[in-house]
Amino acid sequence: MIYWKDVINFAKNGNPTPDSRVEKTEIEWLKMLSPEAFRITRKKGTERSFTGELCKVYKPGEYSCTCCDTKLFDSSVKYDSGTGWPSFSQPIQENAIKYELDESLGMTRVEAMCNTCDAHLGHVFKYGPKPSGLRYCINSVALRYIDNDKKI
Repeated sequence: MIYWKDVINFAKNGNPTPDSRVEKTEIEWLKMLSPEAFRITRKKGTERSFTGELCKVYKPGEYSCTCCDTKLFDSSVKYDSGTGWPSFSQPIQENAIKYELDESLGMTRVEAMCNTCDAHLGHVFKYGPKPSGLRYCINSVALRYIDNDKKI
């Protein structure tokens, strides 16, 4: 289980090695992503709160990166944080998420990124449910929902 001290350690001292890497040019990302997905995942944008398609999805399933399909979160750790973005308490595995200190907007936060392709996902905060106390606040457009009932 990852805790806030681990998130800060990764952000300051280096992230776990991903299982694989996906690297594309900006033109390649532009061709494969919707304009909104490109703005959020490649340009570090944010969708408006309470507008994302995945905010109210609580069925069993998994969530993968919209850019590279790396599995990032499981529905068993998704919860309603009341913030208007899908929220999770843990990544699917320790090396799925990359952490970077974000000191934009006059505050210090920790950016959560896909560790495989560097897509901006959202941010992680230390105010979440027990036992980890983490809240991964993620843009819906940065995720693909995989319905466990529809897997072949």
